[in-house]
Amino acid sequence: MYREVAKLVLYRDLGEDSILRGLSGIFEDWEKKKGEGADLTARIYEQIKKLLDVSTMYGFDRNLWHNYLTFILLTNENSFSMTSEKAGANEGSVNHFAKGDFRVFKRLFDFDFGPIERALGIDCFSTVCNYKAIGKKERMYNKNVSEKVQAVSLRIEEAKDEEEIFTIVTDFYKAYGVGMFGLNKAFRIKSLPEGVEFLPINNTEQVLLCDLVGYELQKQKLIDNTEAFVKGLPANNVLLFGDSGTGKSTSIKAILNEYYDKGLRMIEIYKHQFQDLSAIIAQIKNRNYRFVIYMDDLSFEEFEIEYKFLKAVIEGGMETKPDNVLIYATSNRRHIIRETWGDRDDMETDNGMHRSDTMQEKLSLVARFGVTICYSKPSQKEYFKIVTELAKRYPEITLSEQELCAKANQWELSHGGISGRTAQQFINYLAGRTVG
Repeated sequence: MYREVAKLVLYRDLGEDSILRGLSGIFEDWEKKKGEGADLTARIYEQIKKLLDVSTMYGFDRNLWHNYLTFILLTNENSFSMTSEKAGANEGSVNHFAKGDFRVFKRLFDFDFGPIERALGIDCFSTVCNYKAIGKKERMYNKNVSEKVQAVSLRIEEAKDEEEIFTIVTDFYKAYGVGMFGLNKAFRIKSLPEGVEFLPINNTEQVLLCDLVGYELQKQKLIDNTEAFVKGLPANNVLLFGDSGTGKSTSIKAILNEYYDKGLRMIEIYKHQFQDLSAIIAQIKNRNYRFVIYMDDLSFEEFEIEYKFLKAVIEGGMETKPDNVLIYATSNRRHIIRETWGDRDDMETDNGMHRSDTMQEKLSLVARFGVTICYSKPSQKEYFKIVTELAKRYPEITLSEQELCAKANQWELSHGGISGRTAQQFINYLAGRTVG
């Protein structure tokens, strides 16, 4: 094994803590008769433990060794994979090295662990290559990564040679990309002294636009803007504003699920992270994806100044915002920033500015969102329609429409008033009580 790993060129940067690197060192020592059997066995079990941890995290099954090798191929960012992400497979000398690496991976896929298992009296490699995972709820692992890795793994198993693997892998790079952006839909960020780190959100809500009852005009406006964006056409930043519980955040999550396969990715950031916006954009501007920077429940008190970072990034800074980045935000306030009557007074302040100028500066933030979409509280009739439509998704709810609306009316009076969220909470209550 270590001789094969040593031949890697483009996929050589595996990290010192990688399982493949660890196993390679163990096999080198075994073949050169360095170390006792007990020591080698302990080191093997350490790497098997890492493999099981990775497999649990991503829900791998059947052949964990193959899944792991595929995971490396799909997540290793190098000159070849990054170019293939943008342009797909093209003629070039780099393909010679890529196919050489894929030849190595083919041999690793077919590697015979029998000799070392017989020599050390172990069966852990046989077990992980014929694995039966315990069934897990989707929220316990990253289902999106799991499905894609296992699908590609099965195709590589059936590939005859490096030529077929080359086609399989480059097709994946072109369709989905490489690295964490290729396999994951959404991210949060962690601020670091030298920049930012992207943290994948493992379990995004599997909601679609059709799951949100009503608001057809609002949804279509969001769809039109997003479709233009993923097609590389001019598109606008979007502000969804209105009453709480009306589906603003749900619409954003649904858009991500609808357009992930077309290259849309989402980065969720919070108000205290706005100072990192420039660093975020610097890392994503040259990737072959369309990024929505998502800001939920956006609002500012009059003493907060983070909105200035946002204004500078959206429009007005020296560096042009890249074409593959848009900002989608939700807010319960139409103007995002709280105004006071003092702002409207044109008296001069201590620093020489007119208060009306201050108000205009605050309101100008909204103008930087080219599309604004209002999600208003539903009427009682619309509320009842939402309730009845949601109830159809739960066969266990057998109330008549009249009974359903009467109980829904009682529910909203004591649970926050009329909204789509209240309707869903009411249906959850009914469905849970019926099942119980």
